[in-house]
Order: sequence, then C-alpha cells, then structure tokens
Amino acid sequence: MTRFREFLRAEGFAGTDNELPESTKRFPDGAQCRVEIPSVEGPEVLDAVLAEADERAVPVHRVSQGSGGMLLTSDELRRVAGTARQRGIEVSLFARPLTGWGSSAAALAAGAGALAAQARGTEQVVHNLEDIARTVEAGIRSVLITDLGVLDIASKLRAAGEFPAGLQFKISVQMGLSNPPAVRLAEQLGANTYNVPTDLTLGQLAAIRAAVDIPLDIYLESPDDQGGLVRHMEIGEIVRVAAPVYLKFGLRNSPNIYPSGTHLEPVAVALGRERVRRAQIGLEFLERQLPDAVMSKLPVEDLAVPV
Repeated sequence: MTRFREFLRAEGFAGTDNELPESTKRFPDGAQCRVEIPSVEGPEVLDAVLAEADERAVPVHRVSQGSGGMLLTSDELRRVAGTARQRGIEVSLFARPLTGWGSSAAALAAGAGALAAQARGTEQVVHNLEDIARTVEAGIRSVLITDLGVLDIASKLRAAGEFPAGLQFKISVQMGLSNPPAVRLAEQLGANTYNVPTDLTLGQLAAIRAAVDIPLDIYLESPDDQGGLVRHMEIGEIVRVAAPVYLKFGLRNSPNIYPSGTHLEPVAVALGRERVRRAQIGLEFLERQLPDAVMSKLPVEDLAVPV
C-alpha cells in the first residue's frame, strides 16, 4: 500500500487518516470558526432564533434551511433576506425539489436511500436552477446544493453572469462525499463550503482539511436521520484540525420537519430555539478546551449576506 500512499501525497492529499495535524488555514478575516444554526424554516423561525441568540449571547454567522426557497412565498423570501441583511448574517436556502420529493420508487427503497437527495433527470436540474433563480431575485446570496450536476451547471451559470458573482454554493451533508479526493472534486466544481458527513473521525476531518481550502461545515450535534451524533466534547479538536469550520448545531431526538410550513411553525420555532441553546453549550466547551480559538466577529465581509 505504500506506493498508493505516496501517490496520494504527491497529489496533495494526506496519506493516512491516522494523523491529527493542526490546521493553519483560516477564514479571510483570520478566524478559525463560525456558528451555523440549521433548519431555520422561514421568517418567524429566523426571528425566534436570533432573539434566542441575543438572549444567550451566542454569535450566529449563518442560518440554513432545508425546505427550499420554493416553499416560501415571495414575501417570506424578502422578509428572510431583509432580516438577515439587517443583522449582517448569511442565510442559505436549499435548492429543491429533489428525487425524494418526486415520483421515484427507487428513492424509497431500502438499498437506494442515497438517491433521495439527487436531482432526478434533466427536469429536476432545471427545477433546481429555477428555484435558485427565484431565491436570488429575492436577494438571497447563498444556496444549499446536494447534487454534483446541479453544482456544476450552477457554477457555470455563475461564471457566465446568469447568477450573481457573489452567490455562494453551500454543499449539503446529503451529498455524502466522504473522502479527500471527492470533496476536492466538489471544490473544483465551484463549492464554497462543504458539509461533511456527520460521523467522520478527527483524522478523517484532518485529511479532508489538508486536501481543500474551502470552509468545512461540521455538525456538533446531528439530527437522528443523519446519525444523531452529539460531539460537543470534541469541539476543541474539531476546530484545531479542521479550521476554517462552520460549527453546526443540529438537534438529536427531534422530528424531521421537511418540508416545513405554517402547520409546523410552533415546532420549528421550538427546535430553532433549542439549537441555539445547544450552540451555547458547545461554545462553552470550546472556551474550556481551546480558549485561544478565534471566532469571526460580525460584521464579516466574506459572508454571503442578502442584498
């Protein structure tokens, strides 16, 4: 196996997952970490999350949402964009629909779950691009993508000026790429940040960090359908080996509310507030474990703040 490890190193990859080097890479402002609150499903949930963050003195740099811009009205899209713009934070909305929300029988099969997060056929690629366009028209400048083909075409549209140059592509955990060469491929196709699978070891995270320069989005706590890991005690080492990193606070033992809407709003609000509480817990451990860790202070120039 030695020759293969040497070949990987010659290509700029780590030769093993068994090392934990400190990352010297940083966000443009010199910070090692930022905070992301996921599953912020609409303007009311965003308001509740930010109110809870103010009360708990938790910095929030980015919020993300899984139901997609397609399930927000034009007015709701503008409200979300306006609130995020006033606070100077990034809001990232999913590009939908995907196979799991369509007519695919295979996406429901026990052995084909990975299909659910992919764009099925040309029509869903077009639908994703239209969803991105509508979201962008409302002022949003960050979208979540799960499909490599959609990422490739959306990046080319951005380069051609069809999408704004400042539009950021945040790759969803559901894309599932789990090794350094694969994540580098997403970076080469235009990804601006990459949400790695929730169960990667510290060594595996360090190896991916060595391979790419874009920020990694890492769940400190993940929902049950993404493994249900609770990794607060690893937060210091995660920041040390994986910086620059978005510390993402999901919530175990909570319902999957996608696609969300007003019928689930009280639940979504409660879950959002608890995610902020979990973030406070995680950041308290970060202060104990890595007191010199550098967190971005708002406002931050490179965040994809709505316009």
